[in-house]
Amino acid sequence: MTKPMPEKPSVDGLEQVWGPVWEQDGTYRFDREAAGHRDAVWSIDTPPPTASGSLHIGHVFSYTHTDLKARFERMRGKHVFYPMGWDDNGLPTERRVQNYYGVRCDPTLPYDPDFTPPFEGGDGKSSKAADQLPVSRRNFIELCERLTVQDEQQFEELFRTLALSVDWTQSYRTIDDTSRASAQRAFLRNLERGEAYQADAPTLWDVTFRTAVAQAELEDKEMPGAYHGIAFHRTDGGDDVVIQTTRPELLPACVALVAHPDDERFQDLFGTTVRSPLFDVEVPVLAHHLAQKDKGAGIAMVCTFGDTTDVVWWRELQLPNRAIIGFDGRVRSDEPAWIESATGQELYAEMAGKTVFSAKKVVVDALTESGELIGDVKTIQHPVKFFEKGDKPLEIVSTRQWYIVNGARDEQLKSTLRQRGEEIAFHPDFMRVRYDNWVGGLSGDWLISRQRFFGVPLPVWYPLDADGNPVFDQPIVPAEAQLPVDPASEPAPGFTEDQRGVPGGFQGELDVMDTWATSSLTPQLAGKWETDPALYDLVYPYDVRPQAQDIIRTWLFTTVLRSQLEADVVPWKHASISGFIVDPDRKKMSKSKGNVVTPLSILEQHGADAVRYWAASSKLGTDAAFDPQNPKQIKVGRRLAIKVLNAAKFVYGFPLPEGATSVTEALDVDMLAELGAVVEQATAAFDGFDHARALEITERFFWTFCDDYLELVKERAYGTASDATHETQASAVLALRGAIDVLLRLLAPFLPYATEEVWAWTHDTSVHRASWPTAADLPTDAAPTGLLAAVGQALIGIRGAKTAAKASQKTPVTRAVVAAPAETRVLIERAAVDLAAVGRIENLSFVDGDELAVTEIELAEQPAS
Repeated sequence: MTKPMPEKPSVDGLEQVWGPVWEQDGTYRFDREAAGHRDAVWSIDTPPPTASGSLHIGHVFSYTHTDLKARFERMRGKHVFYPMGWDDNGLPTERRVQNYYGVRCDPTLPYDPDFTPPFEGGDGKSSKAADQLPVSRRNFIELCERLTVQDEQQFEELFRTLALSVDWTQSYRTIDDTSRASAQRAFLRNLERGEAYQADAPTLWDVTFRTAVAQAELEDKEMPGAYHGIAFHRTDGGDDVVIQTTRPELLPACVALVAHPDDERFQDLFGTTVRSPLFDVEVPVLAHHLAQKDKGAGIAMVCTFGDTTDVVWWRELQLPNRAIIGFDGRVRSDEPAWIESATGQELYAEMAGKTVFSAKKVVVDALTESGELIGDVKTIQHPVKFFEKGDKPLEIVSTRQWYIVNGARDEQLKSTLRQRGEEIAFHPDFMRVRYDNWVGGLSGDWLISRQRFFGVPLPVWYPLDADGNPVFDQPIVPAEAQLPVDPASEPAPGFTEDQRGVPGGFQGELDVMDTWATSSLTPQLAGKWETDPALYDLVYPYDVRPQAQDIIRTWLFTTVLRSQLEADVVPWKHASISGFIVDPDRKKMSKSKGNVVTPLSILEQHGADAVRYWAASSKLGTDAAFDPQNPKQIKVGRRLAIKVLNAAKFVYGFPLPEGATSVTEALDVDMLAELGAVVEQATAAFDGFDHARALEITERFFWTFCDDYLELVKERAYGTASDATHETQASAVLALRGAIDVLLRLLAPFLPYATEEVWAWTHDTSVHRASWPTAADLPTDAAPTGLLAAVGQALIGIRGAKTAAKASQKTPVTRAVVAAPAETRVLIERAAVDLAAVGRIENLSFVDGDELAVTEIELAEQPAS
C-alpha cells in the first residue's frame, strides 16, 4: 500500500521507519532461484571488517562506495549477491580480548569451565602483561568468541543504519566451523600440490606478540640510531678494517664482512679473514653486489640477523647461523660455541638476558675501553622495520615455519600472477601499479604460520620417533571430510589422545594460520565453496572486489594467489579501490594515531542519507578530509535529502488534470530532454565505477529543476498563469511528475531513505527494486535545445534586478526587456508565458543583444507600508 504523504515531511527518523521494512520484505535478499545463471548475477567480494573494537568513519566511507554500485546494479536488473563477513581471528582480536577482560593466554594451563574474567570493559588496568591473569588456551578462545560476537552485532546495527543493501542472510565469520574447514581444505590442497611447505629459516619476529610476521605486514618507521666505527683485525697482520654499524650489540653474531665487488678499496681484502673485536672470532671478507659503496664505511658487518639484507647475504653467501637474539627480544643465555676466548665468553655472559638496548651499552662500553671504537659516534635517523600492529622494532630469529609459494622464487608463477593482474580492471587504473610493484618486489614466499591462539589451526600433526622427537618432514594430515580439526586438542588420525607427546606417538601443531591465509579465501567463504556448488557457480568468479589501497599487497594479492593456485582464474573482474579518510591536517585516520572518529554520533546527528552523500562525493582512490567539528559536505547532503522530500511533496500537490496524456510545451519538453541526457551520463558514470560523477551530474540537474524549472512552471501547473489552458497545465504536471519519478531513481543509491519515503507516497513497491531509469522512460524523445538553461539565466537576471532595487521577488513588474543573441532569443520566446508568470511581468519583450541580459525593467509601485 502507498504511504500517506505527511503534512510536513522530515528526514529525521527515516532509518527506524524503513530499515525494518526492508528486512521484513527481503528487499535486498539474493534470490538464487530467480537469478538462474551467472550472467544474471552481480557478485561482490565484500571486505570482512576486523571484529575488534569499533568501526570508524573510514569504514562508512568505503563501504558506502560499494553499496552505491550494488544498488545501481540491482536497479539495472541484476541479482546482487552482497554478503557480509566478519574477520574475527588474528592479533587485533587477541589484543582487544587481553585488554578488555584483563587476561593473557598460557597454553600450559588446564581449562577452567567455571572461569570468570577479572573484569569487562578494558579500563586500562590490563594493558600490561604483568597485570593480566593467565588463562588456558580454551578459556582464552572462548573469551575471543564472546567479544567478537558482541562487536559484530554492533557493526551490523551500524551498517544497517547506514543502509548498506547487504543480504544479511549471506554472512560468515572467518573463525566459524565452515570457514575453518575451508581454510584448512585449501591448505591441505596446497600441501598436496607442493605449494605449502615448512622450513627452518630466518623469520621476522615481533617480540611483543611473540609471533612471526610476513613481508606484507611490515612498515618502516623513522627511528633515531647511531653509527659506531668498529675495528676488525686482519689475520695477515695488515691495518685494521673499520666498519660502521648501527647495531654493535650484534657483534658476537658476526659471520662475515661484505663489500661491493667493484669497490677498489677492498680488492686486497676479498678472500682473506679478519678477527672480530672483543670476541676474537675469525670471519671471512667477501664480495656481494648488495653492499653499498657510499653507505657507512663501504664495508658492512654481516650478522645473523640484523636486517633483511643480512638474510640475503647469509643465504646467498652460504654463511653460518650464529643467532643470539631470542623470541623475547633479549640476548640468549646459552653460551655460543663459536666464541672461544675467555674474555669474549665473559663479555657475552654479561650481555646474556639483556634487551638489545642494554646489550648495546655493554658492547659500546667495552669497545670504548679496549680502544676498538673508532672515531665519534654519529647519530642518524633511519628507517626501521616494524610489524604494522606492533610498537617495537622487529628482530630476525631462526624458527620453523609454514610457507605457501607466491612467485618470489618461481619466475613462472610470478609471471602468471602479473598476467592475472592485467586481467583485473582496477578502478582507478593507477592503483594497478601497487599490485605490479608488490609482485615484482617479492623477496620470499608467503609465511603463513603464526604463534598465536585465536585463529584457524594448521591441520597437521607430526609423528614422534622412538626418542620422542618430532619428524617434521612426515606430517600427518586429516581427510577433508574430518575438517575442521584442532591438532592441539584432537588426536592425530590413527592415534589416541593418550599417545600425545610420548615416543612413537604424535605431536599436534600448535601454530595457527596468518589471518590473511583465511581472508585470502573470502570469495570461497562467501560463496560456500565445496559445500554449495550451485551457489558457488552462480557467484564465482566474482564481479568486483572493493577494498582499501593499503591492503593491495596483502588481501588483494593473496586472494589472486589462492585463486590461481586452486582454480587457475582471477577471482573477480574488477577491483574498486577506495581512498583514505584523513583528518583536517591531512593525516590518515587510524586508531594508533588517536584521530579516529566513530560514525554512530555523526549518523544520529545528521542522518544516514547526509553521511552517504559525503562519502559518495569522493571518487574511488581519492583521499577525503573529514572534520567532525564542521562537516560541511554532510550538511549539504542533509539539505539535499530535505529538498527531495519537499520538492516531491510540492510536485504531488498538483492534481493531474483529467485526460492529461502528453507533454506539449517547449519548456517541459526541453527539461525532460535535459533529464534524459543526465540519465545517460549518470548511467555511463556508474558503469565506469565513477559514482561521484553520477552524483554530481544528477544533483546539479536536481537543483536546476527545483530552483528554475519548478519556479517557472508552477503558475501554469496551478492553472493560474495567463493564457493557461487545460493542455498547457497538463503538460506541466505530467513533466513534473515524470521528472520526479526519474530523479528519485537516479538519487536512490545515494539517498536511500529519502527516496524510499517519497516513492512510497505513490507506489506500493520499493524504489530500490524499481528499474534504473532510461531516456525511454521520459514522455519525450526530443533532444535538449538549451531552452531550460537559457530561461533559467533570464530568470536570474529578473530576480537580480528586483534584488538590486531592494524589492521583494513578489513585486509585480510593469515592463521588462530581455536581450539575447538571436538564436537564444528565439529559444526564450518559446517560454515567455512561464517567464512572465514567475517574474510577475505584465509586459515582457525580447530584443537582440550580444549576451543574455535583462536590459530594462520597471517595477510596479509598491503600496506604502
